[in-house]
Amino acid sequence: MTRAPHRSVVRLGALVGVAGALGLTACAPESSAGAAGGEEFADGTYSAEGSYSTPETVETILVTVTLADGVIADVEVEGSPQRPESEQYQGQFIGGIADEVVGKPIDDLVVSRVAGSSLTSGGFNQAIERIRVEASEAAG
Repeated sequence: MTRAPHRSVVRLGALVGVAGALGLTACAPESSAGAAGGEEFADGTYSAEGSYSTPETVETILVTVTLADGVIADVEVEGSPQRPESEQYQGQFIGGIADEVVGKPIDDLVVSRVAGSSLTSGGFNQAIERIRVEASEAAG
């Protein structure tokens, strides 16, 4: 018997007064320097996929963040786990990621273990890197 993939979506964080539309491009071309004063990032909402390997499968998550002044104002992670263990760890990661990243600059954001889940963070970091590039390009 084949088990249908379970999709988990949890909306986390606070919008902090930023209007945005979900998608792969920034909805507001306003740019701001990252909190460290380095690279500039356009404010807006960005989405990207990231993947990571488990001993049994390759898993993918969809990460959506809202940026305001180079800082993560909101985060949403959607998982589509292939195995029961992945479902457990993705759920733990999704439940704890907002506490780790909301209010933090995207400039050099890297997460490791979140709520006991270490592999999911690899996919998250991959998605954040894609978002960082896109937000930087949008800032011009």
